[in-house]
Amino acid sequence: MSHTDQLQRFSFDNTDIRGEIAHLETAYQEVIRRHNYPPLIAGVVGQLMAATALLSANLKFAGRLTLQMRMQGNITLLQAETNEKGQLRAIARYDESATAADLNFTDGSLVITMEPEQGQRYQGITAIAGGNIASALEDYFAQSEQLPSQFWLAADGQRFATGLMLQKLPTAAGQEADPDAWDRVNHLAGTVKEEELLQLPAATLLHRLFHEEQTRIYPASELSFFCTCSKPRIAAAIAQLGQDELNAMLQEQSKIDITCEFCQQHYSFDQAQVDALFSPQPLH
Repeated sequence: MSHTDQLQRFSFDNTDIRGEIAHLETAYQEVIRRHNYPPLIAGVVGQLMAATALLSANLKFAGRLTLQMRMQGNITLLQAETNEKGQLRAIARYDESATAADLNFTDGSLVITMEPEQGQRYQGITAIAGGNIASALEDYFAQSEQLPSQFWLAADGQRFATGLMLQKLPTAAGQEADPDAWDRVNHLAGTVKEEELLQLPAATLLHRLFHEEQTRIYPASELSFFCTCSKPRIAAAIAQLGQDELNAMLQEQSKIDITCEFCQQHYSFDQAQVDALFSPQPLH
């Protein structure tokens, strides 16, 4: 079954529990088709994108949220990022000479970065073992945010990537209306099968899991693939190398070619374009 890319928020009446389901189809496929990732990496890239989409609800400002898995071994980096509009992109770095059978996720760090366009950058770090994003996020929210959270993530490496999150918000002492609700809804969510996560629309999945609960469903928001690269951005980046370095590169080749790691878009700069980077801007 096909479904649109969307983030579906929900909550349970008379509790302090909220939840989200992120469904990625086209956005995930846009990432996968640009890179010939081995199945193991393609699957975890999808899980990381779904997790990033789930956390995007925390973006109450214009800016960017990034999840990075940093590891030693033959898979060194997975990164997914989104903005407040639900626009996602992702990348993986690994030893491309290794066989698919030899690739593996070692222990490392999961880095969560929030970068508002206006205001202070925030970064949180937690350990990640064996590429298990869900467990790492649960640890992060429990330790750093004191918010009990549960994550279920799935991706088939080709078409669909999905995430389900439950989170228990703080309650005033002695004012919890339904003290058993957290254990109960977690038990119900824990019965979800991977194929249900991947294939069922959010409303169908919520009914199947929580039909005995008073579930409140909010309007869904759209998710999409979008790369923030552009020729002016790339130009600003290469200008950091300095005019002499760029001119030396142009002496070896007629133009400087840059390919965006995320979307594989190609950019070229010839001598005139490089000279323009360092020419004084006219006064108006």
